[in-house]
Amino acid sequence: MTFRIYLSPPDVGELEKEYVIDALDSGWVAPLGPHVEKFEQEVAELVGTDHAVALSSGTAGLHLCLLASGIGAGDEVIVPTMTFAATAFAVSYVGAKPVFIDSESSSWNVDAELLENFLSQRAAQGTVPACLIAVDVFGQSANYAAIIPICARYGVLIIEDAAEALGSTCGNQFAGSFGQAGVFSFNGNKIMTTSGGGMVVSDDADYLAHIRHLATQARQPVAWYEHEEIGYNYRMSNVLAALGRAQLKRLPEFITARKEAREIYSGFFSQESFAHIVQDATWGTSNNWLSVAYFEDASQAENTRTYLASLGIESRPVWKPMHLQPIFASAEFVGTDVAQKLFEHGLCLPSSNSAVATEVVNVLKNLS
Repeated sequence: MTFRIYLSPPDVGELEKEYVIDALDSGWVAPLGPHVEKFEQEVAELVGTDHAVALSSGTAGLHLCLLASGIGAGDEVIVPTMTFAATAFAVSYVGAKPVFIDSESSSWNVDAELLENFLSQRAAQGTVPACLIAVDVFGQSANYAAIIPICARYGVLIIEDAAEALGSTCGNQFAGSFGQAGVFSFNGNKIMTTSGGGMVVSDDADYLAHIRHLATQARQPVAWYEHEEIGYNYRMSNVLAALGRAQLKRLPEFITARKEAREIYSGFFSQESFAHIVQDATWGTSNNWLSVAYFEDASQAENTRTYLASLGIESRPVWKPMHLQPIFASAEFVGTDVAQKLFEHGLCLPSSNSAVATEVVNVLKNLS
């Protein structure tokens, strides 16, 4: 279906054209180049980490973080069940097994209490998983003040999947700055885009040097092509990095526009009894990547989606929990039915700016 209002379209203007033309005029059109280096520096400075590596996608970032952490066959990796499939797919890429944990209902992120209980039980058995990939879902950070001490007690590495949360905070830190590394996505539907692309950030220089090495086909620093381990073609091009630098300059504008959109939806639903808009958790601020409505009646969520679609307006159910996905039917799941209910009752609404939200609300008034 072709929509006239999309869920989260890219916003590209004259500044982006200026930066991309500069990259083309420079002759640096292949992977690497001055815009890549500057983009890495600028993202690291924003997030508050010492280093960054620009990559072809956020999924590539998760894959390389796991490899650089020595995680592979025989290891288990804890993954929030409420996430996009790429988080769990990356675990499978390295031959490890995902263990899915349920959500808590305030931010929809991983339930820290469930995590603690699970790790306590596993520690008693001597089978503690190697890693937690903590996800900052829909732009809201997980509760790292609770999660980090839990993982530290049991020696569990944290990789932060901040794909949806560039510019969000937890306490006084930016998303992406928690754990061993943070991973961002700059896919076309994210709050800012490089068309496709991603970034890994970390304070660990050696760790990111290894990731950079793996991302450039693991080529040894000699005149000929010498390889001592499997590498990947995961680097970002200079042209896409130029686009990203322009988008990064506009990030505050994008965050403000999406916050205004959420406020419009919140104002509308506050007058209705059938749904509400998910708000910031007490521990942080969201970048408001997507405004998400929770409907008291699951059928009304689906009726709203189909009604909007009939008018050319895209909306989307929230992530279907990973433990309900056929590909992961045999994976271990810890929890009850919280994430499942969020999936059945949740709906992501068009979130790019206030004008879009106003138009959608005017349409929803006819439905309610």
